[in-house]
Amino acid sequence: MCDYKRLAIGLAMAGLSVFGADPVRAQTAVDTSAAAVQPSGPVRRLSIDEAVALALEQNLDLQVERFNPQIQDFAISAARSGWTPNFQSQLLTRDSSSPNDTFLSGSIATLSQQSTTSSMGVGQLLPWGGGSYNLGWDSGRIETNNAAQNRNPQLNSTFFLNFTQPLLRNFRMDPTRQQIQLSEKNREIVDVQLQQSISVTTRNVRNAYYDLMFTIGNLRVQQQSLELAQRSLRENRARVEIGTMAPIDIVEAEAEVAQREENVIVAEASIARAEDRLRALVFDPANPDFWTVKLEPTETVTFQPIAVDSEAAVRNALAKRTDLTAIRKQVELSDVNVRFFKNQRLPDVNAVVNYSGLGRGGTILEDPDGPLQPLPSQIVARQSFGTVLGDAFGNAFPTWSLALQVNYPLGRSNAEANYARSRLQVSQVQKDVASTELQVATQVRDLARSVQTNGKRVEATRASRALSEKRLEAEEKKYQAGMTTPFLVFQAQRDLNQARNNELQALLDYARSVVDFETSQEAPLQTGGVAGSTSTLSNTSSGTTGTGTTGRQQRQ
Repeated sequence: MCDYKRLAIGLAMAGLSVFGADPVRAQTAVDTSAAAVQPSGPVRRLSIDEAVALALEQNLDLQVERFNPQIQDFAISAARSGWTPNFQSQLLTRDSSSPNDTFLSGSIATLSQQSTTSSMGVGQLLPWGGGSYNLGWDSGRIETNNAAQNRNPQLNSTFFLNFTQPLLRNFRMDPTRQQIQLSEKNREIVDVQLQQSISVTTRNVRNAYYDLMFTIGNLRVQQQSLELAQRSLRENRARVEIGTMAPIDIVEAEAEVAQREENVIVAEASIARAEDRLRALVFDPANPDFWTVKLEPTETVTFQPIAVDSEAAVRNALAKRTDLTAIRKQVELSDVNVRFFKNQRLPDVNAVVNYSGLGRGGTILEDPDGPLQPLPSQIVARQSFGTVLGDAFGNAFPTWSLALQVNYPLGRSNAEANYARSRLQVSQVQKDVASTELQVATQVRDLARSVQTNGKRVEATRASRALSEKRLEAEEKKYQAGMTTPFLVFQAQRDLNQARNNELQALLDYARSVVDFETSQEAPLQTGGVAGSTSTLSNTSSGTTGTGTTGRQQRQ
């Protein structure tokens, strides 16, 4: 009787394979064909290198970071403006009246005076030695009814030059040179930070690309698992029709199909999420098809083991890591403050040189009977404004002066405290450099081990998946021979699904660990942010989940 049952089952299965089986109810719930996950929008085929190139051009965070060097350039220009010559000019007209308080002014009760003066000059802090100069020229015309004035109107012209040279404080380093050097160091730091953002963005794009590749692979795994459950359901229906299985036994197969259809739906949603993460890193949201374009990776899932030299990687990271470079720039920046405050502790000793040339002219008056007589004055001579200018600039009436100014605080000065603080800050940053070097070496060595471990995981999961396929094949043969139960067949299918997921996860983890290992030699690995890359390959039927996460770049 057992032989007849096996013969009937074999004929039924042969009929199903030739003519096909009727569709089951569960199959109408979801379409697992490729068209089911294809949106109506355009399709953009991308290689991983194309995705990186697009991100470097269009990524919003990188566009924000690229403003920082330009902003810092203006900060340098603002600091250098301390050396810019300043031009000053003034034009003043004045009319005044005052009571006559002296007999020298004659019998006039009210003295009046009208004057017009103009001045112009240039002052500049020099970029060497901390010196400064002021160069200027004043001129004026004064007219009055004062009888004691022997020039009326009177013309004045004065040329002056002032030069101040620090001899100790501010000679080698002054506030302007300090600010310029600090701004230049900050410019170097933002360049390093921009390079760091580029490295981190490249890493995030590659990981997001891998996530999309493996979510698509996960969908195929879930579809294959669904097809196995649907095939088992068709076979069980055939057994019910020929009377070798009770109708109630189909319930387990139908439940398995429904559960795996749910896994397909979840896998399709994971693809959409992975696409959004990649598009947020790669494309400019201003593009009209930003949300509608479908991203289709052109790369294939391959395992390409790389040679790992952790010691060489550590040396490379210690020489090139952007965070280490930035901290070392901070040491240089602190050194600038140390040199400045050390100079500020010195006495403030300045040499000051002044020179002026005077020219005076106008209409010269003389009273023949003395200044107190009411008779009108007589004009003796007239001196033009050109003569006055010639006297002022021709060194006709020069005045020289040389001064030595000394200023020194009694007691502990503010510069002393700032100098002590700046030296402590240098020591602090140097310790920070040593600490960061240790963290970098530890991280790179750990990532090197992750690459090696994940490479071994790929080989192990491949072997496990191959054995799971053979086990399922054996269980199906035993089931066809009536030597096992549907539960064990479904369990073997679930185990195969999990093994395929594990292989995919191992491939993903290996690819990501290689990217992280390479990036860790250039920039720190940063996490967090909505635009980060998260990969989740899950098998809801077995209740296990594999997750890997990378974050978007942080703004500095």
